[in-house]
Amino acid sequence: MASPKITVIGLGYLGATHAAAMAELGFEVLGLDVVPEKIRMLEQGRAPMYEPGLDELLGAHVAGVEGSSGRLRFTDSWEEIGEFGDVHFVCVNTPQKHGEYACDMSYVDSAMDSLAPRLTRPALVVGKSTVPVGSAERLAVRIAELAPAGEDAELAWNPEFLREGFAVQDTLHPDRLVAGVRSERAERLLREVYARPLAEGTPFVVTDFPTSELVKTSANSFLATKISFINAMAEVCEAAGGDVVKLAEAIGYDDRIGRKFLRAGIGFGGGCLPKDIRAFMARAGELGASEALTFLREVDSINMRRRAQMVELTRDAVGGTLLGKRVAVLGATFKPDSDDVRDSPALNVAGQLHLQGAQVTVYDPKGMANARAIFPTLGYADSALEAVRGADIVLHLTEWREFKELDPAALGEAVTRRHVLDGRNTLDPEVWRKAGWTFRALGRPTA
Repeated sequence: MASPKITVIGLGYLGATHAAAMAELGFEVLGLDVVPEKIRMLEQGRAPMYEPGLDELLGAHVAGVEGSSGRLRFTDSWEEIGEFGDVHFVCVNTPQKHGEYACDMSYVDSAMDSLAPRLTRPALVVGKSTVPVGSAERLAVRIAELAPAGEDAELAWNPEFLREGFAVQDTLHPDRLVAGVRSERAERLLREVYARPLAEGTPFVVTDFPTSELVKTSANSFLATKISFINAMAEVCEAAGGDVVKLAEAIGYDDRIGRKFLRAGIGFGGGCLPKDIRAFMARAGELGASEALTFLREVDSINMRRRAQMVELTRDAVGGTLLGKRVAVLGATFKPDSDDVRDSPALNVAGQLHLQGAQVTVYDPKGMANARAIFPTLGYADSALEAVRGADIVLHLTEWREFKELDPAALGEAVTRRHVLDGRNTLDPEVWRKAGWTFRALGRPTA
């Protein structure tokens, strides 16, 4: 039997990576997006965002790129998608609704409404977007109503677990695959699509729709809770004169707790964790289980408090007022190895300092264009050295390796005052102090 042909609908972070990975796994792939510029970039073998290794993967498979396998093509035609595909991956985004906690399902609904009427033969539609539990049930009914193939157009739910910065690796070698399915055929097709990772030993968890929809939000809620837990301990360390980095090290050796995600700092951001935990709370409320997730409200508020704390620390460090003070901010993205500034704690702190009268200059290795688009009024510099020129204080807010490797002595020559605040607890206090800097980190009043 011939390999199934695959379509990927929505070519953002998730979709572009998934489409390239499916081509790498040997499938013929057709990707669809409604933004013409995105398709134009992808057709040249270039990713519409920065993700390590993705340009290389696209270059290896996009039709028309010299030396490529030609297995990956792009279109804006739903007819072509319907005709081409046996398995359709829906990868559109589900942002937070404006002014409320719930998630905005309009992109997913619209994609399903456009796809279903074009399904004239047996097909499997696979949802990968992060959706409120109960959505798959509703969408399965909708597809069966609209698809000419009727019952032969089936839905499955296969949540994504990509980490930005490691998305290519996570797609080709996932740590687990989850399949919410209702038939043996759907399970068989997904096993065929993921045959290579399964052969490498990736666990395959087969479940019902609601469980598969809950996996991603549960995982993100757990990670958010772990980060907020250590940040709550940082607040206690500030009050008690303790050192949260040593505390995290000591409890992290307990393998029931583990060291990952136990680093105190200015908290989490990005396009997933904050919106996912808020949408989860909203959905639990609709289901009548709101009390189960009230702790997530506290997780969210500890996280948001970190940003305010960084602003306070900066104000204190420059003498009680930010007016006219020159602040250098190292980092704009929500995490390193990404150009994503969605709900970025670093940018949020920079913006707050600016609003309180500071002259803020930002430098980030990859996030400058996206940061400028959101905060055009901040100052921007082309290098860390340029950013700190004349600064009264330097803030380290995204843990890029480049910042860890900076030479404090060289930076010291450029600043007005050698004062650094480490919002990510990754700089070495000794090295900076040796170079004459006053060093302060969150949750480490004495370190």
